[in-house]
Amino acid sequence: MTDPKTPHHVEVTPHHVEVKDDHDRTAAVAEVTTDRCPAGTVRASMYAMSGRARPGDRTILVDAVLDLPEVQACSRMEVTIPCGDAEWLEHLKKRLDHAILRAAGATTLLDANIPRLGQGREYLVDDAGRCSRVQEA
Repeated sequence: MTDPKTPHHVEVTPHHVEVKDDHDRTAAVAEVTTDRCPAGTVRASMYAMSGRARPGDRTILVDAVLDLPEVQACSRMEVTIPCGDAEWLEHLKKRLDHAILRAAGATTLLDANIPRLGQGREYLVDDAGRCSRVQEA
């Protein structure tokens, strides 16, 4: 989709990312929109399904979103998550740089920089798809 009001006609691509439970039901969801320009901003809205999300599902979803090539091509991220959900918040702060948080009703808004892999940080992805920082340069 092209927005004619935006200088340079930035293309915006929506993504729908899900984590499923053991019964193939949706446990956690992210709606992600990225700018297709080098220093663009990615916007994500993340939420978990009540009664279905297991410990770790939110972390897996954050990793899946941040590992999208379109997200890695951006420099900034704006995330909306449910207020008071520590798993989302802690993992986002672990994976992103210079996070700024603010409350907005029943949600928390997080603005942060997306670190570049191979530029000062290295990550290890385990067999379950979880990402952890293993080295800082």
